[in-house]
Amino acid sequence: MTTVLGRTIRVFLFAYWLVAATTNLRKVLGETIRTQREAADLSQEKLAELADLSRNYIGELERGETNVSIEALARVAKALRVRVRDLVTDI
Repeated sequence: MTTVLGRTIRVFLFAYWLVAATTNLRKVLGETIRTQREAADLSQEKLAELADLSRNYIGELERGETNVSIEALARVAKALRVRVRDLVTDI
């Protein structure tokens, strides 16, 4: 019984770590997008328009509240006139 409980605890801790790590990655990416947007002197609304995404989605990305597809990330990078790798360097 102890072995099963030990495995269960290890699996739970790994899952908790994985969620925390993913959340941190999203936050770092979001901060980078926000920094680049502000450097380009764009509002969230203007960035959303240029990237053909919703303003709400841009806000969620910047706050690290949602996952981003590679397609959406490429659109954001193009709208900011940077490379995708410039947005993910700190991850």
